[in-house]
Formats: sequence, C-alpha cells, structure tokens
Amino acid sequence: MIEVTPEQQIFMQDDVSTRLHHLANHLSQIHSLWVAASSQELILSLIKESRYFLEWTVPDMVKADDIDRAGELVDLGRLLTRWLFHWNEIWSDTEQRQSAARQTQGWLSRVLEIADIQPESLSA
Repeated sequence: MIEVTPEQQIFMQDDVSTRLHHLANHLSQIHSLWVAASSQELILSLIKESRYFLEWTVPDMVKADDIDRAGELVDLGRLLTRWLFHWNEIWSDTEQRQSAARQTQGWLSRVLEIADIQPESLSA
C-alpha cells in the first residue's frame, strides 16, 4: 500500500480545478524566476513540487474520463522531469533559460484553460 503524505492528503481535498490552479500558481512563480534568472534552488523546489501536483491530479482526471487533457498534463510532467535531468546545462545557458521561460508561460496558459473547463457530466 502506498503511504499518503500529509501534504498529499491536504492537496487532494481540493477539486481538480483548484489543484490545477495551485499548479498554475507554481508555473507563474517558475516563469518569473526563469525571467529573472534568480533563485535556482527555489525554481528546483517548485518544479519538484509541481511534478507531485501533476502526479496527484492526473489520475482523478483519468477517472473522470478527461483523458486528452490528462495526457497533456503528462507531457508537462515530462518537460519538468527533462529540466531536472538537464538542470546544470539549462541553468548555465541564457538561451535555454529563456526557452524554458517561454515554455513555462505557454504551459501556464494551458493549465489555466484546463482548470477553467467545466468537466462534462458523466450522468448524461
């Protein structure tokens, strides 16, 4: 049995839309930090926590038959993971940091769109 952390328990009390807004808040902070090229440790922390937010949200979207949007968020998780694996290379290259900032801004917009879409009624 997988142990649920207190942080996960608190996070999962919210509905999917609220969870996605928490994720969007993280992406907004990450974007600002990328642009300022500051606080490397904070960016890393926010990226890692964002991956948890995705891990704790996507399965509930799948259960609600929101497969396409859940798949998009899996792609975001892959991007965040790729950043972690190539962190030193990205952080030391201005062009790659700017690219990451642009990608973060795009994902921020998309996550907000997904969060604001009302799920279709499954009882139809």
